[in-house]
Amino acid sequence: QVQLVESGGGLVQAGGSLRLSCAASGIIFRINTMGWYRQAPGKQRELVATITSAGSTNYADSVKGRFTISRDNAKNTVFLQMNVLKPDDTAVYYCKTSTNHWGPGTQVTVSS
Repeated sequence: QVQLVESGGGLVQAGGSLRLSCAASGIIFRINTMGWYRQAPGKQRELVATITSAGSTNYADSVKGRFTISRDNAKNTVFLQMNVLKPDDTAVYYCKTSTNHWGPGTQVTVSS
């Protein structure tokens, strides 16, 4: 049974930082491409960043230079370091596997 659990969300002022974690179980983590997505109120869910099993990364234009995705295969965990946060980054953040399993999400709120 695949389980993903996100953590690290919270309330932060604009310009601040947060680090999200997503712990995975029930999958062969090291071979999965992992992704972070987000959904703001009234908007569609959108891709934030992905990282392949080889460590190649891809970012949405809106977060390039501010967010960094990484993974620790020994701990079955993917991370999202978010710096210089903006109010527009406010959303529920989800992690996803390449097998289309989703976590429940973690709320990130950036105040102006």
